Amino acid sequence: MSKLYTKAALGPLTLQNHLVMSPMTRNRAIDSIPNALMAEYYAQRATAGLIITEGTSPSPNGLGYPRIPGIFSRAQVDGWKVITDAVHAKGAKIFVQLMHCGRIAHPLNLPAGARMLAPSAVAAAGEMYTDAEGMKPHPAPQAMTDADIKSAIAEFAQAAKNAVVAGFDGVELHSANGYLLEQFIRPNTNQRADGYGGPIEKRSRFVLEAVEAAIAAVDRDKVGIRLSPFGVFNDMPLYDAMAEDYTYLAEQLNARGLLYIHLVDHSSMGAPAVPDSMKAAFRKLFKRTLILSGGYDAARAEADLAAGKCDLIAVGRPFLANPDLVERWKAGAAVNAPDMATFYTPGPKGYTDYPVLKK
Repeated sequence: MSKLYTKAALGPLTLQNHLVMSPMTRNRAIDSIPNALMAEYYAQRATAGLIITEGTSPSPNGLGYPRIPGIFSRAQVDGWKVITDAVHAKGAKIFVQLMHCGRIAHPLNLPAGARMLAPSAVAAAGEMYTDAEGMKPHPAPQAMTDADIKSAIAEFAQAAKNAVVAGFDGVELHSANGYLLEQFIRPNTNQRADGYGGPIEKRSRFVLEAVEAAIAAVDRDKVGIRLSPFGVFNDMPLYDAMAEDYTYLAEQLNARGLLYIHLVDHSSMGAPAVPDSMKAAFRKLFKRTLILSGGYDAARAEADLAAGKCDLIAVGRPFLANPDLVERWKAGAAVNAPDMATFYTPGPKGYTDYPVLKK
C-alpha cells in the first residue's frame, strides 16, 4: 500500500500527500519583490502536500544574492499574498523559508544602507555572483554586536508575523547550508568569546532564540527549521564534535516544541552523507514531524516512509523540472531532467516552461 500519495498530518494541517517541495533559490524576484511569474511557478507545483519557498530574507541585511525575495516590506508581503492564494487554490499548504545569508553575500547585492553581518569577521572561501560585476570574492562580514543580534532575532519574529499576513501556513528557519543561523552553530564561523560563542550551548543560542521569537510571534504550529548536519556547503568544514553538537540541537529543538525539523542530506550532489545514526537520533529525540530530503526518487521515498524513518519526504530538483511530479511518480512515467543553466537566471525559461504529461 503506497503511503506517499495519501493524506498526511502536519500538526493541525492536513496535507494532500506526504511529498514536500524543497526550498530552492531561483533568483526571479526583481528588486526582491515576489511577482506574477513566481506565482505561476509555485501554482504549477501545488500538487505537493507542502511547498517550502525559496530562501526569503527577513531583512535588507539578509539579501546576500541577487534577485532573492524578502518578506520585510509591504510590497513583498502583497506579492507573496498572490502566491499563497494561488497555491492554496490548488490544494497545497505553503511555508516561507526565512533565509538570512549572513556572510554569504556581497555589498553589490545588498540595498543601500544594508550591512553584511555574521557571528565573526571571517570571510567565506570562494566567490559570489553579482548582477553588477559578475563573480566577486566573498568580503569579510562585520562581526555582529549585541544590538545586531537582538535586531536580527526581532527581524525573524517580524518576518514570521508578515508571513501569516501574506497567507503562509507557517515559516521555516533556514539554519542550514552555511547561512547566518548555521554560521552561529559552526565553530569555523563563530569565533565569539561572549554568550553566543564557545561551547555548543552558547553557539546554538542565537538559533534557539530565533526559534523562540518566531514561536512567540506566530505559534509553535507555524514554525519549522531546516538543518544540515555534516553539510559542507558555503565553506562549512566537518569537525570532530559535529554529531554531538547536532544531537544537542535535536534535544533543544524538541524541548521548544516547534512543528518540524527538516534534515537535508546533500550527498546526492557530492557532499558528505549524513550518517544514518544522525538521522535516527533526530527521529528518536524529536517528537514532532521529521522531514527528510536529499536525492529521493519515488521508490526510496516510499521505502523510508514505510520504515518510519520520517513523516514527510522533501524533493527539490525533481519538482523544479516536473511541475506534475506527483502525477508522474504515481504513473511511473519518465521525468524531465533539470536544466542547470537556467536555475538562477531571470525570466520564464527553465522556470515555468517545463513540459507536463499529455492527457
